[in-house]
Amino acid sequence: MADSTPTQPLTAVLPAVADPDTPRIIVAPVTAADRVFRGLLRGGGIAVFVITGLIALFLVTRSWSSFRLAGWHFLTTFEWLPGTRHFGIGSILVNGIIIAVIALLIAVPIALVTALFIAEYAPVPLRRALIALVDLMAAIPSIVYALWGVFFLQSRIIGLGRWISDHLGAVRVPLKVDNDVQSSFTSSPFLAGLVVSLMVIPIVTSISREVFSQTPQGEREAAYALGSSRWGMIRTVVLPYGRGGMIGAIMLGFGRAMGETIAVSLIISPVLYINTHVLQHGGYSIASLIALRYQDSTPQVISALMAAGLVLFVVTLAVNAAAGVIVTRSRSGLQTAD
Repeated sequence: MADSTPTQPLTAVLPAVADPDTPRIIVAPVTAADRVFRGLLRGGGIAVFVITGLIALFLVTRSWSSFRLAGWHFLTTFEWLPGTRHFGIGSILVNGIIIAVIALLIAVPIALVTALFIAEYAPVPLRRALIALVDLMAAIPSIVYALWGVFFLQSRIIGLGRWISDHLGAVRVPLKVDNDVQSSFTSSPFLAGLVVSLMVIPIVTSISREVFSQTPQGEREAAYALGSSRWGMIRTVVLPYGRGGMIGAIMLGFGRAMGETIAVSLIISPVLYINTHVLQHGGYSIASLIALRYQDSTPQVISALMAAGLVLFVVTLAVNAAAGVIVTRSRSGLQTAD
């Protein structure tokens, strides 16, 4: 007689099988050293925000009386008469931007070509030497560059400045000098930008080289497998991959050029109007304004200089923050973050 007892389903008696696609959760024990190290890192990050906030608070506190007196006209007024309502950095800010742009126009091509050569073409021994040389350029004090520009470059820039004025001035008005005298070339925004560019080159070179070296090796080999030459691989793989890093490096270089003080103070002739003729003498920057006018240490002047420093602080902070966002959102920034 057949057993009438119902049989259990086979799936009910088999043990449950874990999903092979589910990752295992690994919990590592947190030691006291880990807690100390994490606390040091967190404290360092918080300290950066605290110090930056204290600097901003100090500048706002010391410059509040000038902003209250001049208002938004502080950003548009060309005169500099602290203690009255007729003072501002309208021309000074523009002239500083002109010097920084000149520095970038000179520094960026040299820096990017140097970074590509170090990362892609240079042999290993030469690569190490060039990296050390670029780092050495970044470590040289700005006063050394300024003295080199004053005592060596000023007397030798006249011929180049006159040639640019004669041959390119008819095409670009900012390159035309109205008065062909020696001081028109030796105290010009062009010379100041040329000296400042030497301080920008190491920054752009180092960051760009680091970004180029992080290009995925698989994409390089894929380009070679498709028959690409080395330059073709660089043009289609390395440069697109490092585009965000290059833009970030250029913006950081712009912030460095905007904050340069001693070179601009020693080379350029201070004027309180916008000098669009870059080969002609005259110009100013906020940093050089603070350095040259700080000796007029009346309370009104100090407050006005603090207001100018606050504007420079905000501009530099905004440029650096934008550079960080661009690098983070780029492929190279995401690869580094991972």
